[in-house]
Formats: sequence, C-alpha cells, structure tokens
Amino acid sequence: MTRAKRPVASLVLELVVIVVAALGLALAIQAFVVKPYSIPSGSMLPTLHIDQRVLVNRLGTHFSAPAVGDIVVFHPPKDDSHCADPTEGGDYAGGNGSRACDVVQPQSSGQTFIKRVVGLPGDRISIIDGHVIRNGAAEKDAYIVPCDGGGSCTFPRTITIPRGDYYMMGDNRPDSDDSRFWGPVPRAWIIGRAVLTYWPPDQIGLL
Repeated sequence: MTRAKRPVASLVLELVVIVVAALGLALAIQAFVVKPYSIPSGSMLPTLHIDQRVLVNRLGTHFSAPAVGDIVVFHPPKDDSHCADPTEGGDYAGGNGSRACDVVQPQSSGQTFIKRVVGLPGDRISIIDGHVIRNGAAEKDAYIVPCDGGGSCTFPRTITIPRGDYYMMGDNRPDSDDSRFWGPVPRAWIIGRAVLTYWPPDQIGLL
C-alpha cells in the first residue's frame, strides 16, 4: 500500500505557517523577554566597548527592582542637555555645581542609554572624584575609569534620590553623560538589565 503524495500547495502552506510562527516567536521574545543591543559609545569603558553586543533581560524588571551594580538599558530624558534645576549638574557657563542633578525630567526620549545603577530610591549620595558615596559608604568601584580631578567628577553636596527613581552613571566616569547632569531615571523608563555579552566572540560572558 503506497502513501498518497501531498499536494505541493499544502507543503508550501505548511512551510509558510512554520516560518511565520517562528518569526512571531522571535519578535515576541525580543519584545517581552530578551533583546540585543549594541554599545554606541565609550561611556561604559572598561566594562563594555563600542560596538560590543549585549543581551538585555526585559522580563526581569517586571518582577524585581533594579539593584545597585546592575547594568541597565533605559530611556534617558527627552532633554538631556542639562538638569531641570539650573543650579545643579552642569551649569550654563560650562562648569559644574556643587550638587549632582536630583530633579526628574518630565518626559523620556525614544533613545536608549546603557549605564550602571549607582543609587536606589531614597538613597543619599554625593560624588567625589567620580566615586559615589552612597548612604555614607563608598561605592565598591574597581570597574570604573578613574577621574583625573576634573570638575565633572566631583559633586560634594549630598542629594536624595526621589522615590521610584534610580541614579545611573557610566563606568567611564570622566566621559559619561549620565544622571549627574540630567537627573534620576524613573523605573518606568528602564527597559531591562544587561545579562551577558555575545559579540565579539572573544568577549562573550555574563555581566
């Protein structure tokens, strides 16, 4: 007894359904679970290099809050050129105030940044030579590029991070556009935590 051959149209339809289902699954995974990102700048040196690729866990932030030390991808404020309070962060003369910016901007942008969480809601922080002093204790920051004493590295007056917001800084402390200058990041703007690097192959590893 021989098996009847399936019509070509039926085989093609089955293949199309499989391809569409696979694409849908891949898009759903990117939208809700993990998504790849490319590092656009040197602000996270020496931890992450320009054009290095990372995978970001988008699901985890729905179940647990970010922790100090996490590397996260987020939307920065729409106006990240200065602090909403002109007396904080970088001033209009090109210098820096005595306080890092602690004012949350009203609107996020469509851009994505990747930085390290250095402060949690309610934390009291100051910044000396690029080192974060958090609730009276110095950050354990062997991963940073040290500051050379420049003005953007020191904000000695203590600020308090508002409830529901997080403070982000790049590991390349002398050369990072971050919360020091434009303020804390609301949790709703955080996309997810970077969990591993996957490209280039010689830099594959967990974060």
